[in-house]
Amino acid sequence: MNKKNAISPTRSENYPEWYQQVIKAADLAENAAVRGCMVIKPLGFAIWENIQRTLDDMFKKTGHSNAYFPLLIPISFLEKEAEHVEGFAKECAVVTHHKLAVDSNGKLAPAGEIEPLIVRPTSETIIGHSYSKWVKSYRDLPILINQWANVMRWEMRPRMFLRTSEFLWQEGHTVHETAEEAIQETLKMLDVYEDFAHRYMAMPVIKGEKTPNERFPGAVNTYTIEAIMQDGKALQAGTSHFLGQNFAKASNIKFLNRDGKEVYAWTTSWGVSTRLIGGMIMSHSDDDGLVIPPRLAPHHVVILPIYRNDQDKERILDYCRKLASELNEQPYYEQSDIRAMVDERDLRGGDKFWQHVKKGTPVRIEVGAREIDSDILPVSRRDENTKKKQMMPRSELVGAMANMLDDMHNSLFNKALQFKQSITKEINDLHEFEEFFQKTSEENGTAGGVALCHWSSELDVQEKMLAILEGLKVSTRCLPFDGESKIGKCLFSGKETNKQVIFARAY
Repeated sequence: MNKKNAISPTRSENYPEWYQQVIKAADLAENAAVRGCMVIKPLGFAIWENIQRTLDDMFKKTGHSNAYFPLLIPISFLEKEAEHVEGFAKECAVVTHHKLAVDSNGKLAPAGEIEPLIVRPTSETIIGHSYSKWVKSYRDLPILINQWANVMRWEMRPRMFLRTSEFLWQEGHTVHETAEEAIQETLKMLDVYEDFAHRYMAMPVIKGEKTPNERFPGAVNTYTIEAIMQDGKALQAGTSHFLGQNFAKASNIKFLNRDGKEVYAWTTSWGVSTRLIGGMIMSHSDDDGLVIPPRLAPHHVVILPIYRNDQDKERILDYCRKLASELNEQPYYEQSDIRAMVDERDLRGGDKFWQHVKKGTPVRIEVGAREIDSDILPVSRRDENTKKKQMMPRSELVGAMANMLDDMHNSLFNKALQFKQSITKEINDLHEFEEFFQKTSEENGTAGGVALCHWSSELDVQEKMLAILEGLKVSTRCLPFDGESKIGKCLFSGKETNKQVIFARAY
């Protein structure tokens, strides 16, 4: 297969369609029979399992336990927290009947009306109901629980992994004795997300606080990690919410404090989802298809046997199997082992080669009779030019593979970081700000770039800002934690402030 035919269209030709074609070519997922939902296929789910397994270990190391709560939530629970229900009302799926009946024409019809139940859009209220029974004294605190689950939110413009009506996620929900402990928890879990994004996804993120208009409904503060995709758009990759006492009051989570007085608890929630897979795709993949960061790859190495006749076949397969076994015994990152496989399918070598390119397998090794005779093997890295091959003696290759995979991770991270930095511009003039986003939207239809601007949080400033942003289809992403010391003038009011905001178009 010719290189130019790998993924069409390319990123520069049509980025949104390129994204869909990468998913299709890698066989990650497909649209389901239910509008807005997707079928996650084995490779896509294997990546999610690696994300889930890694994060689950990180959560448990910070003292959290897993539990499970109901999928269906009484509508009365959501109504207890006004801002929360308003924020999710348009996205809710509602169950109104508990059974079906067959009508006179032999067709199924709803029967048996019930109190409306909401299919879980998020679980603060249903989990809060349980916590109100579990928490009686300060001695019961803190409660540190995480749930792995599916969620339903109706999407008007679905896109696989980024926005689907049903998606998989984890949601942490914790209860604390004091506001200080709850805030500490909120920020700790944001740090966990940042650490995971950097060390496993090779995806640099901007860590910061959401502006009031972008907060989670009902939260006192929302914190986020924002990643910048190759088209210049921002992706909210994970959020952590300090809920104050709002949900505790709505769910009646009260306890006797150290002075014997009954008080409301302080709560948090935090989560990431299968959206991370979309972020991984758009951070690293190229016009040849998917690129998977090695630490999340289901297989690190694929060995491709190449033979022309049955006489060579067994000798070559035996060599490949032994090589895979040697690689599988090599230690890799965080006490795991290298995962190598031999692709023994009866396909032409070129077809198998391109399938693994498009599926993003980090390292490919081709083995034929000539390679066995010389014991020198051609090695291809997925983060480099597809046609580039490095010739390595087998004895050297096996011991060097872990370092090669780490080098790939660092290469992907640095490339993404350099791109983010290259499209980020500090802007202190409103005309320049508008021109920046108008211009970038015209270049190859991409989203353009990221603006770092001073911002004042007064209500009248927010109203003026939102009107301008709506026309540009731009949003505030966060107040970055590393951008609060520099004094400057607010882009929208001219007032002096030490707050800076990241602006971008977003997914």
